[in-house]
Amino acid sequence: MQPLTEKMIRSSFINASRQEAKKLTLPENFSTLDWDQLDYLGWRDPKMPQRGYMIYTDSEGQTRGLLLRVTEGGRKPGSSAMCEMCRDVTIPCSVGMFTTRRSGQSGRDGNTLGTLICLHFECSSNVRIPPPKDPINPDPMVVVAQRIDMLDERVNAFINRV
Repeated sequence: MQPLTEKMIRSSFINASRQEAKKLTLPENFSTLDWDQLDYLGWRDPKMPQRGYMIYTDSEGQTRGLLLRVTEGGRKPGSSAMCEMCRDVTIPCSVGMFTTRRSGQSGRDGNTLGTLICLHFECSSNVRIPPPKDPINPDPMVVVAQRIDMLDERVNAFINRV
């Protein structure tokens, strides 16, 4: 992912008002982000923990952002869920339901879209964990490259659906 400025982030939202974008708090580690290791920028707002943000730049260089809301606690104890973005069944992180207003008139009419995402947006690091070498996948880095491509496709598809 190409490095983004605060101004680029605030102006990228397709489903948030200017006021909502203005109120967002950037991630605490924003100045030290390793942009080369990110497929999208996602974070939870430290001042409004039920709010999350997803910023994505597509292959044509268009940057789009989503304002998300998380719903935690809906699962039974001991149950698990799979993140729809990284789709890793062995990830060591929690997954939650995020909802987002649709863009345009549809969103103003109250229509939303939801999906399961890692609660702290660890997808970019999850897909980069090499799997064990086995006869089916003799080169773990090929699997990592495929996972990165699939994450990119799923994030782009989700943002396009909004």
